[in-house]
Parts: sequence; C-alpha cells; structure tokens
Amino acid sequence: MIIGSISENKNIEKRVSITPEISKKYISNGFKVKIEKGIADHLGIKDEEFTKEGCDLDTKENILKDSDLLLQMNLPSDENLEKVKDKKILIGNFNLKDNQNIIDKYKNKVSIFSLEKLPRITRAQSMDILSSQANLAGYKAVVDSFSLFKKAIPMMMTAAGTIPAAKVLVVGAGVAGLQAIATAKRMGAIVFATDVRLASKEQVESLGGKFLVVEGAENLETEGGYAKEASEDFKKKQEDLILETLKKIDVVICTALIPGKKAPKIINEQMIENMQPGSVIYDLAASQGGNAAYTKTDETVEKNGVMIVGESVILNKLPVSASNLYAKNLFNFVLNLYDKKNNKIDINMEDEIISNTLVK
Repeated sequence: MIIGSISENKNIEKRVSITPEISKKYISNGFKVKIEKGIADHLGIKDEEFTKEGCDLDTKENILKDSDLLLQMNLPSDENLEKVKDKKILIGNFNLKDNQNIIDKYKNKVSIFSLEKLPRITRAQSMDILSSQANLAGYKAVVDSFSLFKKAIPMMMTAAGTIPAAKVLVVGAGVAGLQAIATAKRMGAIVFATDVRLASKEQVESLGGKFLVVEGAENLETEGGYAKEASEDFKKKQEDLILETLKKIDVVICTALIPGKKAPKIINEQMIENMQPGSVIYDLAASQGGNAAYTKTDETVEKNGVMIVGESVILNKLPVSASNLYAKNLFNFVLNLYDKKNNKIDINMEDEIISNTLVK
C-alpha cells in the first residue's frame, strides 16, 4: 500500500505530515512511501534524508493519483482533490467548520478522516493532534510574549536594588494554557490562571500557578473534557474577578476556546484600560475572534500602552518540532486503521476513534 504526501502551501503552512524518521516506520510496517520533491527543504530536511530511509520522490500529480492514503496538514485544494482516485483515504486536520462545502463535495469519493474530531479517550492520546500542537503553542506564546515585554521576568536581587518578578495571567487552562503556565513558571514569573472548568484548579496548582476561583462557580466541562459556554451570571462574576486581577498583571496569555464556536470574549475594553502601560496580551484565540477586545488576527494593536498580539499561525514559528509531533500522531492513527496481517485498511465503524474522525 502506498502512503503519500504533497507539499502544503508554504505561504500559510510550514509544517509537514511525514518526516524521515516516521517514513522509516511506515516502510518497516509494509507500506511504500511517496513524497513530493522538496517537501521539507524549507525545514532544512533535504530529499536525501527521505530517500535514505527508503522513500520515493515523485511529482504531485503522481502522488495524488497513486496513493492509497494521502497524509496532509490542511485540506488539499479543489484542484488537487479532483486528482485523488475514488475510494482512497485522506487524513489530516481539515477544519470542518470552515471547509464543510468542499469536504461535502468529495466525502463520497474519498474517505476523509479529520483528526480534530478524535475522541478524548486514553487509546487516542498518541494520535491527539490538538494536544501535541497546543502544547507547543502554549510554550511559544510565553517565549514570544516575554520577548515583547520590556522588563525582566524573574525576580532579581542586585546591589543596585531588587527587580520584582513579572506577573502572568493565563486565560484558559487546557493543554496550551497548562504548558504556558509551566513555561512561565520555569522562567521565573508569578503565574495566575482562570478557566471555566473547576477540574483545572488542581492541574494549575500542581504547576505552581494560582487558580482564580469564581465565587459559586459550577464545573463547565463537557463529557469530552472541553470547556462549554458559561452562563451570564458566571461571566459577570468572572469579569469582576479578572478586572481586579489585571490591574497587577504584566503579561496575559489567552488560550480559551470552545470547539466549533467563536472564542469567548473574556478581556474587555475596561479591563485593558485598567492594565499597566507596557503590559502585553498574547491572544492565541485570534483566529476564532480572540479572547481580548481589540484583538486582530496576525496583527499587533496598542491600546493605552498595552500591546495586544493576535496570533493564528504560531506553529509556523516551530515547524520542525510541530512536524515531528504531528507526523507521529498520524502514524499512530494509520496503524489503528491498518490490518497488517491482510495488508489492507479496515474502516471499522465500531472503533470509536474511526467512527468519530470519519467525515460522514
């Protein structure tokens, strides 16, 4: 069976879906691997590193035509999907919310698996692209925001005086938020965090963060472990708590998202007006509308001396690490689909992982 991957549009996506290390694993499991020439040149990974592991280099057209499984980061263009043969398999992270029309056009021709729909079960953890990528995003958000902040982060005691530690608020304590907390703590900041899920309190405190508890809060968590929309009463109490907290905060990392919905607006105009000039808000929710007022996607806005950074492509700043993790996630997913004994793909709809991710 042939596994293939073609180059992404490098203007918007720097990550790749197959690395030399993972291609070797596919081949050892009985697959043949075909990749487009120069697929990872921009990452400093030359074609020779792939061919050394047994990959074949080919043209985009041949890969689309010959591959039994096509592995991508983003949904291929309409033009490329036209060239994929009937009954083949396409696997990636296809943003169903924005790409539903084109997916509907091809889902009866090609079996499309979109891995953002993976169930949150133990067996799926090694395939969880949202977690692996969010982990890196949380780390990078802290590094970037600290580089923009014009003061030192850790407390420093010198003969000339003491520099106080920077105070950080992480909004949303999911995978990205927890990594942001851990990274900020390692760099010497005092870290606070807020989340609608009460279960996050223990996780935040285990990393050394201080969890902001909303009075009378209920646990707003879905069965799948995601946050769900808060009531108006909760939002008001959370707003009052954050308003007071932000008066002493230097850096805010926003990571709060509700799957399939617009990002909740948590930091409003009044809160930003009360922040200290020189503070930084780094909004990872920008592509879904942002958690902060004034956030603009992939732009930096300054209001009352506060810098508000809207970030949507942060993983393009860590494409090698992100590609390594993503490729491993896809490999584990493919192995779950593959019946090695009979050398065939088994789309077993009784498997929760398969039934959840197959676009119907």
